[in-house]
Amino acid sequence: MPAPDASALARLRAELAGSPALLWALLYFFCLLCGYYVLRPVREAMGASADVLAVFPQGLIDWAAARGWALKDFTLQILFTGTFIAMLVLQPLYGVLVSRFPRRVFLPAVYGLFIACLGGFWWAFEQQLPGRGALFFIWVAVFNLFAVSVFWSYMADVFDNEQAKRVYGFIGAGGTIGALTGPAITNFLVGIIGVGNLLLVSIGFLLACLFCIMQLRPYALQRERQQGQGQAGKAMGGSVWAGMRLVASDPLLRALALLMFFGVGVGTLLYNEQAAIVRAAYPDASDATRFYSRIDWAINGLTLLLQLFLTRWLLRRHGITPALLIPGFAILAGYSLLAMSPMPLFVALAQIVTRAGEFALAKPARETLYTRVSRESRYKAKAFIDTAVYRGGDLGFVWLHKWLAMFGSRMVFVAGIGITVAMLLSARQVIRHQKWLAKASLMQHG
Repeated sequence: MPAPDASALARLRAELAGSPALLWALLYFFCLLCGYYVLRPVREAMGASADVLAVFPQGLIDWAAARGWALKDFTLQILFTGTFIAMLVLQPLYGVLVSRFPRRVFLPAVYGLFIACLGGFWWAFEQQLPGRGALFFIWVAVFNLFAVSVFWSYMADVFDNEQAKRVYGFIGAGGTIGALTGPAITNFLVGIIGVGNLLLVSIGFLLACLFCIMQLRPYALQRERQQGQGQAGKAMGGSVWAGMRLVASDPLLRALALLMFFGVGVGTLLYNEQAAIVRAAYPDASDATRFYSRIDWAINGLTLLLQLFLTRWLLRRHGITPALLIPGFAILAGYSLLAMSPMPLFVALAQIVTRAGEFALAKPARETLYTRVSRESRYKAKAFIDTAVYRGGDLGFVWLHKWLAMFGSRMVFVAGIGITVAMLLSARQVIRHQKWLAKASLMQHG
């Protein structure tokens, strides 16, 4: 395996000297993902909690009981359904914000709202309010998608295209280090300060993000002046319906949507099976939170190693083909092993391989394709795939898992093999259709 580029550190120093904004961008993404990954194990513990009163309000529990339903048997299904509905409701609001206001204006207000919400959740956890788990689970899922999306949009306000090609890799690595640090903080502190106080730790990181946003504001203003007022704070794209039409009409975008859908399916089946195991093995919330933090630490550690030693070399030398196929074949091997022997350790290892392969290889490969399509496809279709397709896959496969689980873990993993094969076939279609991008670009500009 090739060694990482020996000049990478020298290039980073040169970029920092030539672009002071890079330092604030690195710190911003580090703090954002670190703060999120402090919260993520708390969220996962809520999803796997055996204490139904901690997850759902008493009124909902009583309503379901009157109809013969035990909510604890449908915890993740209800939470994923709520997350999907929340994304559909908030998507138009997100579009209004990015279309009417420059990100340098609305971002500080939005982060202030995030911080206020976390303060409210901290109070709810301290008071042991019933139903805190469901609302917190959904909020964290929405916060992650929104916060990361607007982060990269803000970076587009700060850096031009040539700068982005040079510095985005460094910024991404800074985020991965933050994602690695967050679970370590949670694992260390949860036994000392308790689950609820971890939210205060995350608030500290979001305050640091807010400070970085303000430090980056002059650079965003400078770039707006260079572009002219007509480009200042330009909207990211149109409606979800326009994105759907683009996905339906373009073979490459259709293949990317299918790849996203089946990729989500692979992860969702594993996630649900893991949650069932954790619920039985770790009934205490602190122990479950610590377990999930260790899983996240391992995932992000493997992701960072792949980014340092493999991703850049693989994409530059061989293109997207191995980056899309290697994770799929690794997942196929993991599911085949689990179908033969569904041991808890193997489930955790398969989860680590699945998510690390997605973050370090598959996602960078997909993102490079969006730099080569039209601007309309880049914003409208990508927004549809990243929200409606992603959360729709979550919703569909979480209920499919509920049905498959009635037949035992082996049936879940056998079905996972079939879904992984569908994911690999979709990846093959993406590889085939992306070869026509250069020709289509020549025809468009010919």
